[in-house]
Amino acid sequence: MSSEVLKNVVVRRSTKVSRVFTVILVPVLLVLLSAPHWGSRGTISLMVEFFCYLAISQMWNLLAGFAGVVSLGQHAFIGLGGYMLFLLTIVFGIHPLLALVLAGIICAIVSLPVAGLVFRLQGAYLAIGTWVIAEIFRLAFFKVSILGGGSGISLPVEIADSIDIPPLGRDGVLYLAALILCILANFGAYAMLCSRGGLGVKAIRDNEGAARSCGIDNVRMKLIVYVASALGTGLVGALIYLNEFYIAPTAAFDINWTSYMIFIVVIGGIGTLEGPIVGTIVFFVLREYLSSLGSWYLIILGALAIAIMLKMPEGIWGALGMRFDIHVFPTRRRLVLDKGGESDVHPHGGAGEVTA
Repeated sequence: MSSEVLKNVVVRRSTKVSRVFTVILVPVLLVLLSAPHWGSRGTISLMVEFFCYLAISQMWNLLAGFAGVVSLGQHAFIGLGGYMLFLLTIVFGIHPLLALVLAGIICAIVSLPVAGLVFRLQGAYLAIGTWVIAEIFRLAFFKVSILGGGSGISLPVEIADSIDIPPLGRDGVLYLAALILCILANFGAYAMLCSRGGLGVKAIRDNEGAARSCGIDNVRMKLIVYVASALGTGLVGALIYLNEFYIAPTAAFDINWTSYMIFIVVIGGIGTLEGPIVGTIVFFVLREYLSSLGSWYLIILGALAIAIMLKMPEGIWGALGMRFDIHVFPTRRRLVLDKGGESDVHPHGGAGEVTA
């Protein structure tokens, strides 16, 4: 490669597709923000659910797809977030929206000693350990009589009415909270992965030994991702049960929460930020048309997940992204010629690219 070319080489992360997406994103967000004024109650409720599933799936993807920490117990933080919201509002009289934020913070704090336990394990043992922790949480809340024990507890009407803020109303406030959490989950994960620490996280996923030899503190980076994932999952869990106004241990700590996260990420594309978005869309479409089939619905979901893992292990978006080099949330760094940002640089000076 000539010295003249080297002088014109710059490092870029954005692509043509990502720049187009950024332009489109602004009006899309404006439309979504205005949805409480034009959407029906059923539409708003469905979109709240969609945003919640997308946010928790992105958190699981951040943990398993990028940090390589496969957890089967993320529903622990959904249940814990929900219960902390009920505890803070009913027992301590804190406003539900403030309690929602505090519930997420409590989940992040609790995740520290949990991580200290599960990170002593490796591989399948770690995955099973996270599931055991979630079961311990479930059994523990069966004994908390102040929160209804095994029968659960409903949110008092006056507390539910306190989030009825004109002109949005209760449904509009919950919708905006879900949208904000979804945006934070996706763009927060993107910002983390684009940082220097994000490179370390992906290096750990690919090869822990090599990452350690490069000076990366594997345990510290995994801990940061685990706490961030617990924070996001706890916030969404609190919102889910604020929306339902009722919580019980069996539902709050149901392993199906984690099962749905895994399904969404696997079919969409694990290890890609776009994957959970595609997976959530597919999941909701299938649920809309197949949920009336009863147990066959779950069988079809499982069969579809197995088929995609066998035929497209990268997931739907993963396969498309590799096939057509499409990246809406590009995290790789590219060496490009500084001629309008359109020409990639090949190691030998020809057409192509160098990525990191």
